[in-house]
Amino acid sequence: MKWPTFGSGWLLRPSQGLIYDRQLVILSLALMAIGLVMVSSASIAEGINIDNDPFYFVKRHGIFLLICLGLSTLVLQVPMERWQKFNTTFLIIAILMLVLVLFVGREINGSQRWLPLGLLNVQPAEVAKLALFTFLAGYLVRRQDEVRGQWKGFLKPLAVMGLMSVLLLKQPDLGSVVVLFVTTIGMLFLAGARLSQFISLIILGVSLVGFLIITSPYRMRRVTSFLNPWEDPFGSGYQLTQSLMAFGRGGWFGEGLGNSIQKLEYLPEAHTDFVFAILGEELGFTGVLLVLLLQAWLAFKALHIGQKVLLGGRQYEGYLAMGIGIWFSFQTVVNVGATSGMLPTKGLTLPLVSYGGSSLLVISTAVAILLRIDFEWRRDHMQARQREAI
Repeated sequence: MKWPTFGSGWLLRPSQGLIYDRQLVILSLALMAIGLVMVSSASIAEGINIDNDPFYFVKRHGIFLLICLGLSTLVLQVPMERWQKFNTTFLIIAILMLVLVLFVGREINGSQRWLPLGLLNVQPAEVAKLALFTFLAGYLVRRQDEVRGQWKGFLKPLAVMGLMSVLLLKQPDLGSVVVLFVTTIGMLFLAGARLSQFISLIILGVSLVGFLIITSPYRMRRVTSFLNPWEDPFGSGYQLTQSLMAFGRGGWFGEGLGNSIQKLEYLPEAHTDFVFAILGEELGFTGVLLVLLLQAWLAFKALHIGQKVLLGGRQYEGYLAMGIGIWFSFQTVVNVGATSGMLPTKGLTLPLVSYGGSSLLVISTAVAILLRIDFEWRRDHMQARQREAI
């Protein structure tokens, strides 16, 4: 038996002769497994504090992962034409959820972002991301000429994004707004929007974010603590200084799995937004590098699938895959940047790694959509080759 080598292109080329891309499946499962291990390690102290159970969060995270695998299996059976046909309906449902959470949502740490549904608290902001990107992909197919040639074609999807952003800011959730904004302009740019429109939108977006930060004392404290966390290490800069100490203790190879000190109630949100810092403390630079490579590889796969199907004439699938790739890569950059002090903290999870039911469910659904896009492209091309052979 001949084992594949790196030089043979196993890591970079699509899986040949298989109806599903094994690389995408293995990548997703690997990140989920790493997430389960790190959440298990990072949440022990918090679990004891909340329910006197060191495995409180591990059990819940395991249940979330099982639900994700079941949901992904179902999503994998849905043809892409259904997503294209009902993308507007999906968007309306997401907007209604964003409105509903403002009235009956559960408030945690001063933010009203969760709809309580028994064991699972659904975060509409996560659903809104996928809903907007599925809608935007359909819009770019329907109105491609308008997007490329007229301002109104460029501004219509921005109006939808603006409505969702207003609802998100009411929660408040600036981090999700930034993800929506960056992914939207990325998809518009790929669809051929004029450079002048692109530059104008960036200037407008940066100005609005700056205005929101300046007019909000809470956000201003986050930005100032990010610029100099050591100025107030026991106040506004506490979370970031604890995160930086975790990275500092990790060194090259870490303190060893389970040996983190910062997770012992020193670093808040150690198993959610700051699980990457605990990973750095326990597994060191090598563990950090491994996870970053896996996340980059996952985003690359999404972009590669998008490019492949776009060149093959499948515009909706191509734009959606590209949007998912931009979304994954940007959210990873924001999470890693926040935990390492390179960006202000935004409350965004590390895809497929951090604890959080809604994030896991939506991101695993997006991965299943990528698999479905690639599956349909492979299936049709295999059938075409078989007809040519006959």
